[in-house]
Amino acid sequence: LRFIAVLSTAVAMAAGFAHLLELPNKMSLGREDYLTVQQIYRGWALLGVVVVGALVTTGLVAMLVRARPPEFYLTLTAAICIALSLVVFFLFTYPANQQTQNWTTLPDSWETLRRQWEYSHAVGAGLYFVALSALTLSLLVGRR
Repeated sequence: LRFIAVLSTAVAMAAGFAHLLELPNKMSLGREDYLTVQQIYRGWALLGVVVVGALVTTGLVAMLVRARPPEFYLTLTAAICIALSLVVFFLFTYPANQQTQNWTTLPDSWETLRRQWEYSHAVGAGLYFVALSALTLSLLVGRR
């Protein structure tokens, strides 16, 4: 269960870091180029399965180690970060996806939506980094 929690969190973080690393270059793109580049994300909605898997397995691990405070608090931190990443997604990323019909059309406010979309992914990447770090530390603390 711990292996699945770590693996799914790492995959979710990798996707977040892909967004984070391309952010500086994408922010300078013009309207048509940005719309074209956004098409590379078709099918990425399947990552939702990985994120839910990370949240569920990390939450289960937290319940299993609740009698060992150092492991529990680190694992709980990871679960909270994953949950917060979903909050960020549904408050900022998803609405931008909806307003642009998953980036197949750009409304007049597309630059505002781009900032919202790109920076929400950056925040998500940070949350996944903290989650994976905490989860990994919980494994190390548990080895004592």
